[in-house]
Amino acid sequence: SIATETKVVNFLKEKGIDKHSLSRDEFLKHCWEWTEKYGGIIIKQLKKLGVSCDWERERFTMDNHYYKKVIEAFVKLYKQGLIYRGYRMVNWDPASKSAISDEEVIFRQVNGKLWYFQYPVKDSDIKLVVATTRPETMLGDTGVAVNPSDERYKDLIGKKVVLPIVGREIPIFADEYVDKEFGTGVVKVTPAHDINDYEMGQRHNLEMINIFNEDATTNNNVPDDLRNLDRYEVRKRVVAKFEELGLLEKIEDYTNNVGYSERGGVPIEPYLSEQWFMKMDELSAAALNVVEDGKVNFHPNHWIKTYKHWMENIKDWCISRQLYWGHRIPVWYHKETKEIYCEVNPPKDIENWTQDEDVLDTWASSWIWAQDVFTNERDQNYYYPTNLLVTGPDIIFFWVARMIMAGMHFKNDIPFKDVYFTSIIRDEKGRKMSKSLGNSPDPLEVIDQYGADALRFTINYIAPLGQDVLFSTDKCEIGRNFANKIWNAARFLLMNTQDIELDESLINKHIDFSDKWIESRFNSTIKSYKSALDKFDINGAHKIIYGFIWKDFCDWYLEMSKNRIYSDDKEIKSAVLTRSINLFAEMMKLLHPMMPYISEEIWQLLDERKEGESISTSNFPEADESKIDRTAEEEIEFMQSVVNAIRNIRGEMNIAPSKQIDIYLKADKITEVQKRYIKSLVKVNNLNVGANIEKPKASASSVVKGCDIYIPLEGLIDLDVERQRIEKEISRLEGLFNSVSKKLSNEKFVNNAPVDVVEKEKAKQHDWSESIGNLKRILEDLN
Repeated sequence: SIATETKVVNFLKEKGIDKHSLSRDEFLKHCWEWTEKYGGIIIKQLKKLGVSCDWERERFTMDNHYYKKVIEAFVKLYKQGLIYRGYRMVNWDPASKSAISDEEVIFRQVNGKLWYFQYPVKDSDIKLVVATTRPETMLGDTGVAVNPSDERYKDLIGKKVVLPIVGREIPIFADEYVDKEFGTGVVKVTPAHDINDYEMGQRHNLEMINIFNEDATTNNNVPDDLRNLDRYEVRKRVVAKFEELGLLEKIEDYTNNVGYSERGGVPIEPYLSEQWFMKMDELSAAALNVVEDGKVNFHPNHWIKTYKHWMENIKDWCISRQLYWGHRIPVWYHKETKEIYCEVNPPKDIENWTQDEDVLDTWASSWIWAQDVFTNERDQNYYYPTNLLVTGPDIIFFWVARMIMAGMHFKNDIPFKDVYFTSIIRDEKGRKMSKSLGNSPDPLEVIDQYGADALRFTINYIAPLGQDVLFSTDKCEIGRNFANKIWNAARFLLMNTQDIELDESLINKHIDFSDKWIESRFNSTIKSYKSALDKFDINGAHKIIYGFIWKDFCDWYLEMSKNRIYSDDKEIKSAVLTRSINLFAEMMKLLHPMMPYISEEIWQLLDERKEGESISTSNFPEADESKIDRTAEEEIEFMQSVVNAIRNIRGEMNIAPSKQIDIYLKADKITEVQKRYIKSLVKVNNLNVGANIEKPKASASSVVKGCDIYIPLEGLIDLDVERQRIEKEISRLEGLFNSVSKKLSNEKFVNNAPVDVVEKEKAKQHDWSESIGNLKRILEDLN
């Protein structure tokens, strides 16, 4: 509610309309218009992303049915004594003029000042020195505290100081909260504007003086010349007055964490206010137990520790907000007797009652979502509890914990069995995405540029379980390149079927070793893919399917199959293409949850489909253990390693791709199948294999899986020119390496530079060191 109201207030302000110039109903009309417009944009984004929801069951927390359920829950809890009204310290947002929860307070490191003020002791020449980061609050001081064991101040306990500027006499008292080693060991106490001071004020029966209005301007509890001023203007004037009085001892630079309203974007004020609270002790105990007992599982499970710490230190929940937009609290006050009436329906003689002006905190309405999103009991009984909640870890307390509380209290059952916490998307500097920072790209614009499949795939591919994602739009190249690879592979297969008939009767004929291998790899992939999903390793599942489609199928299987695909024997060609297209269709099913658009499109093209038939309702592939051949996989893996090493040597030595080469493989055993594929995949003139092969003169070499690979270079390249090129490159890289090493040996740079800058320099140092080592090895081969 606070998010929407803030947006609407700003929108109206741009039109020159003040919220307070409107009636509640007029303002709510603007809120509904804004919600319908921008709520629709969110739904459009989700649909464009290919989110597979039952859009006929779309719900909103302000729908009539759900609104009534929220009110019913409040009334039940009120009657059970779990909701009460109290006057206590809250986080106050001066921008929205509303209380906010602890979880809506974001702490930022601020470079500020620490002011040291002298407070004269009454009837004495002694002055106590107190330090504060908020000078304006001294106008509300009602005490000065020292530690009871601090010998310096023992004789002053029970005496009074005369509060400068104000002239109020306030007591000096002892409290264990005061750290005698910190600062001067004397603490100014403002019970109405600091939570720790409030607790000390409660213990010592101090007066609570609120010096602020709702917008953080000063009220009538301060001297006349300091009234109705912004808190920061008052700060300046208070410091100036202390200086005039000769009571400003010193000012120091000071860095501290200041609480900001997440929505309002301004520093919050601890503020004494009458609010509605929900008792948490009873509700939180059951919600903690079901997580500790494993009835509700968190993925990743390290969030259990965070959850447990919060639940064990939970405070009563301030559920009221001083807003118009939201679920209005169902409490009425009798105009004459002040009697309180709390029911779902208003009192019959409504003219004699005034309804509470506050609304519920957003989360005090959405906490019953899991059970009351359903509009009938049949659906609720069928779907509750659900299997899985997918959400962000930043709302583990706002929503997850409270939904579990609501489920256990109202339904005596958990709301869901598993909770999957997604990564938090941050920009490349590690900042949370935010419109105010201008670092939050519009998903619709990214989709227009790269495609929905590319955006979906990229986000999950770069998001390891439990870690934040540093995102920039250009990273969507990962997903787009993958989509292009898939599309090109499908097009290649379909183009080659134009002059032949696919024939299912040939599915088990003309089977090559590569066919057995890809069948094995596919079934192994299904197993590891499903295992990753079962463990909620979404990132791992994306990498598994990416590796299989890009590397195994496109880069290797299609390359190994090309001789047969281009065969003049139509039966062989048909058999290979029939198998390949059937396999590709099954691959698209594995891909579909990740890239729904391209997988559906290709699946439809690969075969004739019935009217309305969709890949999304087809049978998901099941692993066939009998088709997993570890020996075949290992044989092809060895061949792949040899081929990659030969290709790397070609690249390192600048050997033209068109040139035929001689290859010597020193190995105990290489199968005929492996030899055949090595010859077909790299341009080989002579392939020599044996256990006792000697390294030829001036040969490039590599070692993979116990096999020595030698390629004689004479006649392929100009050895002298290549030596000079490599020596020059080594010299260049050594210069760069020495420069970065010098920088990293400078303690001042390492200690003061941003962490990401230092890490980038270390990565350069590592990469250049490796490159120098590789080039020296190549030079040794040439010599």
